[in-house]
Amino acid sequence: MSNMFPFLDLAALNLRDETALTEAFQRVLRSGWYVLGAEVSAFEAEYAVACGVQHAIGVGNGLDALTLILRGYIQLGRLVEGDEVILPDNSFIATALAVSEAGLTPVLVEPDSVTFNIDSAAVEAAIGARSKAVIAVHLYGQLADMASLRALADRYDLLLIEDAAQAHGALDAQGRPAGSLGDAAGFSFFPVKNIGALGDAGALTTHDDALAEQVRKLRSYGSSRKYVHEVQGVNSRLDELQAAFLRVKLLRMESDAYARRKIATRYLAEICNPHLRLPQAPAVASSHVWHQFVIRCEQREALQAHLERSGVPSLIHYPIPIHKQQAYHGFANLNLPLSSQLAGEVLSLPLYPGLADTWIDRTIDACNAFRA
Repeated sequence: MSNMFPFLDLAALNLRDETALTEAFQRVLRSGWYVLGAEVSAFEAEYAVACGVQHAIGVGNGLDALTLILRGYIQLGRLVEGDEVILPDNSFIATALAVSEAGLTPVLVEPDSVTFNIDSAAVEAAIGARSKAVIAVHLYGQLADMASLRALADRYDLLLIEDAAQAHGALDAQGRPAGSLGDAAGFSFFPVKNIGALGDAGALTTHDDALAEQVRKLRSYGSSRKYVHEVQGVNSRLDELQAAFLRVKLLRMESDAYARRKIATRYLAEICNPHLRLPQAPAVASSHVWHQFVIRCEQREALQAHLERSGVPSLIHYPIPIHKQQAYHGFANLNLPLSSQLAGEVLSLPLYPGLADTWIDRTIDACNAFRA
């Protein structure tokens, strides 16, 4: 169909703030300071407040945020190379790559069948003598069951880390934000995220002063002052321009989350088709920021073709579980049936602030018209 609307109209989203983004660019250009300057410091302070933590540290991307958390804990002696980190199999591969890059061992487990987030029971069953940390991915923008995971982490003396790359602004029942619910959290500001830069960017958040000190060294060649290198670090620094853009984007976090929830509420109420399994509305509305609206369908290929003919775009997040990726071929024989089943059934529908009502209507009508 020729009148297919965009799955995500990034240009339109960014043009809402064209004046403010242009002013931010000009401010940085005229400053003459482009790396680790006033804009990064200001964004870190503002994002720490937004996440309810003591420290937010800007880095190059979301993968680096998770990797540097783990490397920071290694520097502090909380982890040693070879320790096991438990994480969900049905995540973007970056979650596992961070563990591997830090010299640690990923242990993949099944998700919960309702939320698709990591299953606390599966985590507990996987805990062994080398288990030292759990990474909870807030998949599709919905908070994982952090209360249960916190109880497990405390019982078994595990670090609890949030992969909050899709959950900017999500709040638990007590009003605590994503990024403040574990020992540390990694965020991505890749352009398609709910808070997206105009390039690559990331941050990590924590209450832990010692971890924050280590990560600040690690992100800048292992140095806390120029030409003095205490540890072997990397170059992963949020640049001034992206920080300035993110300061603009941060102002929309709450209103954009509201807009996403409003669209999700329509989908949940108006899509009625026995061939489609919709996500379950969370008990706490604020705990889900709907980075993606993901349905399940056993006839996914046919459904996707039907939607395309109807002018409705869709994407698959994610078509191959981590244990089936060639990069982790050593895990190919793992028995993770639910993760594998989800990979064959999930389909994301368009959902973003500014999505036209007529496009929402078209999506709902097309979903309801599908016949297997």
